[in-house]
Amino acid sequence: MSPKQRDDVCEIQCFDDEKVNRLKPYATESEGVAKIFKALADDTRAKIIHILSMEDELCVCDIAAVIGSSIANTSHHLRLLRNMGLAKFRKEGKLVFYSLDDDHVRHLISAGVEHAKEQRTPIRAT
Repeated sequence: MSPKQRDDVCEIQCFDDEKVNRLKPYATESEGVAKIFKALADDTRAKIIHILSMEDELCVCDIAAVIGSSIANTSHHLRLLRNMGLAKFRKEGKLVFYSLDDDHVRHLISAGVEHAKEQRTPIRAT
């Protein structure tokens, strides 16, 4: 490895027993989180979750029109989100309405959108 490639790696192997022992029990708390972020890692699903976060519920047809996708493709992504526990649906006659499963998902997407906006905004020198 070149010296530059090693700048971000410890040069010796050691660890702080107290910190490791204190934090180790919490490591398993993140189980299942990757599944949520995997669902959000798809642009179409992220768009769907984002627009669902702005309304109480939306019809599949409305969601498809907003994201510029087919109803079939939108339904496929909504089904995945539902199976992952991020969205729920109700049927009213021939229409199907989707909403977010809970406010945790709303907060996640809101924080992600806000962070993405910050990343796109150029920083000006003062």
